[in-house]
Amino acid sequence: MDCTDFNITIVGLGLIGGSFAMALRELKPKNIWAIDIDKNTLRAAEKMNIIDKGYTNPEIPLRSSDIVIIAVYPQKTINFVKNNMNLFKSGAIITDTAGIKSKLIHDIMPVLRKDLDFIGGHPMAGKEESGLKAASKDMFKNANYILTPINGNKEENINLVTEIARGMGCKRVVHLTPKEHDDIIAYTSQLPHVIAVSLIDCNNSIDGISQFIGGGFKDTTRVATVNVELWPELLLNNKENIISKIEDFERNIKEIKTAIINNDEGFLKERFEDATKKRKEIGKGV
Repeated sequence: MDCTDFNITIVGLGLIGGSFAMALRELKPKNIWAIDIDKNTLRAAEKMNIIDKGYTNPEIPLRSSDIVIIAVYPQKTINFVKNNMNLFKSGAIITDTAGIKSKLIHDIMPVLRKDLDFIGGHPMAGKEESGLKAASKDMFKNANYILTPINGNKEENINLVTEIARGMGCKRVVHLTPKEHDDIIAYTSQLPHVIAVSLIDCNNSIDGISQFIGGGFKDTTRVATVNVELWPELLLNNKENIISKIEDFERNIKEIKTAIINNDEGFLKERFEDATKKRKEIGKGV
């Protein structure tokens, strides 16, 4: 991937934005700039040599940026685009990393300048930790990356963002509609977090419980360590989809509960066998 002709600006140098800077540095763009409200974070990134210069004022970098990658929360992404609409360089490609897409696209597209191209993006990568200190140049290695192009996006720009994702090490770049993205993510990402939090909260007292925990409990509850600022926003802005997935889960767990009440060993074996087969099939693509 040849990025040597591009000035790239990253908005938000947290876990994902910082990892973008590190991964993009290896692609050798003309300049990597960053915008963040935290001066200390910008100074740290400059010292780490993962950005060429950091700014708290977006005007200078945006006027010269060919590609802008916004790595902040969904509503902040919307606000940033709207508030800085007049600052973007003509012809710039803008993409994001947010975990919801329908609302974001719905709010941004009506106010987007005709000479700009906004392409929704969602790297399927992350950690329980947050902030620049947790960032890694290998964050996207072998990860999946979802793009949600819509009518009006230029094919060459979609291809460019796709190639950048692959250049950072993503093994698969998938194109979905914003609606498809939000429906699938509700199941594969949001529901597991909801279940993990609920499972942790099933026991009111955690005193001494650690000595009775095995690998299964640890694996199932790993994602209960959530960003408490981000996750309520993700769930509430994808309300219809996540409620549907929770109701599906409720129906399934109720069937298992009923089978246990009725001593229905046959049903339980059949359900467990079916789940085992499905999990193995999923594992082949992971």
